[in-house]
Amino acid sequence: MDQFISPKKIYHGEGALAKLEDILQELKVERIFILTDPILKSLGVIDPLLKIMDRIDVRVDVVTNVVPEPPLESGNQVVEEARDKQPDLVIGIGGGSALDLAKIAAVLAGNNGRVEDYLNLSGTRKLVNKGLPKVLIPTTSGTGAEVTDIAVFSLENTKDVITHEYLLADYAIVDPALTYTLPPRVTAASGIDALTHAVEAYTSVNSTPLTDSLSLDAMKRIAGNIRTAVWNGKDEHARDQMALGSLLAGLSFYNAGVAGVHALAYPLGGLFKISHGESNAVLLPYVYDHIWMACMDKMKNIAVALSLPIDGKTDREVAQQVVRGFLDLIKDVGLPATIRDYNIKSTDIDVLTENGVQQTRLLARSPKVLDENSIKQIYTNAYEGLLQNS
Repeated sequence: MDQFISPKKIYHGEGALAKLEDILQELKVERIFILTDPILKSLGVIDPLLKIMDRIDVRVDVVTNVVPEPPLESGNQVVEEARDKQPDLVIGIGGGSALDLAKIAAVLAGNNGRVEDYLNLSGTRKLVNKGLPKVLIPTTSGTGAEVTDIAVFSLENTKDVITHEYLLADYAIVDPALTYTLPPRVTAASGIDALTHAVEAYTSVNSTPLTDSLSLDAMKRIAGNIRTAVWNGKDEHARDQMALGSLLAGLSFYNAGVAGVHALAYPLGGLFKISHGESNAVLLPYVYDHIWMACMDKMKNIAVALSLPIDGKTDREVAQQVVRGFLDLIKDVGLPATIRDYNIKSTDIDVLTENGVQQTRLLARSPKVLDENSIKQIYTNAYEGLLQNS
């Protein structure tokens, strides 16, 4: 039997942000804790939120302790601020880091302990209270964090997560208008991140017919619009399709799970502070170059979603074409295609492998087993820019 989980309510489309007023009135809140990126605050991105709150006369605390790829220290800081402010509602607006921190602030405000106490790999405590209600509003089209129950934190050498149903948003608002001013590199990295979510969910051992439908739709929307969104960011249709594609991919991977690309991307972020989106992007072709033979039945549908020609080609040729298509797409949107481009040395591959092997939660969903030798080979190929099987 399959199941599917999502936030209580999701609003998508240009102008969706206006629904926030209805939400605030529905919840009858008096004090709101807004967590956002300091740059977004300085650019006035959150001003429309503040205007809504002015109209209904609520007290607002705006906190900007958001840093990319947040370490545990950042998580604990926002938790303490939320506990101190004692709000009725937490609103996270920004990229994945802001949304993840908002989840933690809302939940741990109603629980004891620190962030590290609840980590997947090393934590020893269990969440007992749901905490505060939360509204999550993404300003990028990529992470899907607004519809997942995962919060990611950077450790010294890798990353770890807190995952629990209590972290799931009560309301998610996806308004593409909030992405219109994203610069090309952020658009590219977040967009390939969303594509990776869709692809990995589709080939996950935990995929279902429902998640497959969402994944394929997401791939089609993202692959068909990401180049335009990156290089002509004012194209509102492309921005809307990217926002919707990211949302669909988020719903899909939250239910089916991601796998090897994310598992191997975590050490890149932890050790070398490469953004999550770019970590996924640089590994996507090389992981699938290694595993396509275990999911050949699905590679043909991925090819169709990516608008790659399949007539007259064998299943093997189609799968190989998809892998090369991933690499071409990453280059087309201006992202690095090897980990060497991030000043990673060949001598770093052993420590990357050592940390990648630890991501058992993610590796377990791969259609092909990724053992230590496989992981080392993938990192080596990503360093050399080599597609061995494609």
